[in-house]
Amino acid sequence: MILANAFCLFFFLGEEFYEASPYEPVTSRLSDIFRLASIFSGTGADPVVSAKSNHCLDAAKACNLNDNCKKLRSSYISICNREISPTERCNRRKCHKALRQFFDRVPSEYTYRMLFCSCQDQACAERRRQTILPSCSYEDKEKPNCLDLRSLCRTDHLCRSRLADFHANCRASYRTITSCPADNYQACLGSYAGMIGFDMTPNYVDSNPTGIVVSPWCNCRGSGNMEEECEKFLKDFTENPCLRNAIQAFGNGTDVNMSPKGPTFSATQAPRVEKTPSLPDDLSDSTSLGTSVITTCTSIQEQGLKSNNSKELSMCFTELTTNISPGSKKVIKLYSGSCRARLSTALTALPLLMLTLAL
Repeated sequence: MILANAFCLFFFLGEEFYEASPYEPVTSRLSDIFRLASIFSGTGADPVVSAKSNHCLDAAKACNLNDNCKKLRSSYISICNREISPTERCNRRKCHKALRQFFDRVPSEYTYRMLFCSCQDQACAERRRQTILPSCSYEDKEKPNCLDLRSLCRTDHLCRSRLADFHANCRASYRTITSCPADNYQACLGSYAGMIGFDMTPNYVDSNPTGIVVSPWCNCRGSGNMEEECEKFLKDFTENPCLRNAIQAFGNGTDVNMSPKGPTFSATQAPRVEKTPSLPDDLSDSTSLGTSVITTCTSIQEQGLKSNNSKELSMCFTELTTNISPGSKKVIKLYSGSCRARLSTALTALPLLMLTLAL
């Protein structure tokens, strides 16, 4: 007993609250799968038609059209629904194994659509919650303490690795746009799915179609003086903005669109420009949406004019672009054609001004 308490205390202190992931960092993105999700979820389609669709049911139908997905899904449904005895509703160990095989061997374009489908009503959300057959794979007669469940998970090297990977890729970061490390939704979604089929299996806590809350089957009762640590661990699931944003973004088919900032060009001579106009009424400079400055240069030679100077005279102006939402292609350009027209007029009058100065 003393040894067990010492073992638990070792993990609760210092940096061991979070362990390093043993897996290679995920650098690729799920842009193609996110676009497929937007097609199937009806993003951009008639809102009335989209609202009536059960996207989780559509995801299950799509799985049945793929032989491998259908085979492995049917396998875990059969195993997880098989009652052992009146007192034992299923064989959880075999159920977990079948679930791991499904999520490890079926492409994410099918599994993610079933796990993270967007819902507009309770029936759809309940189907989403039932994806992993929670009565066998998730729920139990009583909820254990979350720290005890974590200790149990860490006794299994694979469960321990998957939990560490989840913390590495889904831990909330307030230095990024999406609240995810490196703004990588794919890494977080993959780490979440990777924990299904273990003692730390997470799932949706209810059938709320809009308020997404996921959690392992545990609580913090009986934590004693470790209650703060327990609550912190549990909130990494229940109140995690990175995980919530990733699930919502996939369900809506909106991946992160990270616009690279263009290099800053120096002009040999730049005209005086007017003060940058303020942002539109529906946006503020305190918004968390990404902005990038694009520098555009034009030259006298490009305008068809000639200059006696050996060096090309360049004129540059900037355009501020603001992404309306992550993954959105809609861009607001705060410098419009009128500014370009004024620039063209200035270029036309420039030779006359230079000739006057020469005289």
